[in-house]
Amino acid sequence: MTRFLDANIFIYAYYKPKKPLAQKERQMKEQAKQIITSINQGKEQIATTVVHLSEVVNILKHGMTTEQLNNLILGLFVQNNITIYGITREQYLAATELADELRLEPNDALAVDIMKQNGINEIYTYDEDFNNAHEITRLPKLQPDQ
Repeated sequence: MTRFLDANIFIYAYYKPKKPLAQKERQMKEQAKQIITSINQGKEQIATTVVHLSEVVNILKHGMTTEQLNNLILGLFVQNNITIYGITREQYLAATELADELRLEPNDALAVDIMKQNGINEIYTYDEDFNNAHEITRLPKLQPDQ
């Protein structure tokens, strides 16, 4: 089964915070690292878009060198278990219309639209806005605060 991979999983896995993380944030970071490790080992079939990879680069460029970012992105393109969808102008326009309907930002609506088009119903994300897309299941689940 293929799952969609949202940008924030990469960001939690790779971003190096300047201040200590709260318990929930630490849990999210550890889960994100486990997801990325599983993907890198070929244990997961995932999909994403060039738009979502662009989000990753735009955030991580503040904490990674250009060489590290290039290696990260190139590594994703060569893995057989990762599908990276290109996006047309028309697809992005359709996503902005869906965004209004689902009360999502355009990039999130784009993920939902790509998922629907490709029979994907699970997404790795910490973005609770995806709860507005009722046919989509958000993963991973967080443990309740102790």
